Amino acid sequence: MNANTFRRALVRWSAPLLVLVLVSGCATGPDPSDAEAVAEFKEINDIGEPTNRAIFGFNRFLDKVILKPLASGYRKLPDAVQRSVHNFLNNLRSPVIFFNDILQGKPNRAGTTLARFVINSTIGVVGLGDVADDMGFAFHNEDFGQTLALWGLGDGPYVMLPIFGPSNPRDAIGLVADFFADPLNIWLGNIGYEAAIVARGGLRGVDERARNFDALEDLERSSLDFYAAIRSLYRQRRTDQISDGEGSAILPAPTLGGEEPLFPAPAPGGEVSQMN
Repeated sequence: MNANTFRRALVRWSAPLLVLVLVSGCATGPDPSDAEAVAEFKEINDIGEPTNRAIFGFNRFLDKVILKPLASGYRKLPDAVQRSVHNFLNNLRSPVIFFNDILQGKPNRAGTTLARFVINSTIGVVGLGDVADDMGFAFHNEDFGQTLALWGLGDGPYVMLPIFGPSNPRDAIGLVADFFADPLNIWLGNIGYEAAIVARGGLRGVDERARNFDALEDLERSSLDFYAAIRSLYRQRRTDQISDGEGSAILPAPTLGGEEPLFPAPAPGGEVSQMN
């Protein structure tokens, strides 16, 4: 499979995903005469909830049979190994973060991202060590969904995507854009190493699932409605990310999709919280 064929396949694959985002917003709203119900409907903004809940159940099944067992085994590795894998994956994402820093008009954050990439790729041995953090260059994550938000594009209705988890039309577009803008993905596709792109995304999913393992278990046990809890936390987390907040006092949205746009890994709830 050459690079052009791979890209065409991805376009065909991503088109149904975006259609699903739009179709999920076709549910019937409450009786207009019921002001309280209408207000609640608008606040929740989950007009495709029946479909979203069905997809949520599918994601939880995939998590139970695939991702959770892999993450459980991964957690048995030495902490130093897990930390190195996480650092390495964060370093690979640096170009995408840098591009979004620039598009958002944040030169200082772009400089931090560039410095981290150079330092960790050299002194940090291809990113296995986070030497830059010790030097005062803290990690931050950016994606095109956040960029679109800062450009004034609204998020739209809540959507639960198969495998990828919680999203909305804006973030779904950002997901696809980040994939095609990633220089590593472009290079791997051009040399015929498409499987490495999938492997990278899968590894990211396992790593982030392991890092959120206990939080997810606790949340599921304590939630009367796990779906609603994931929905609420996802929105709060995205708001925090878009505003470059220092973090929320509540549990960050525990999502299992990782941060890769191709194959993040099956998840019960969505993207993983940004953790260093």
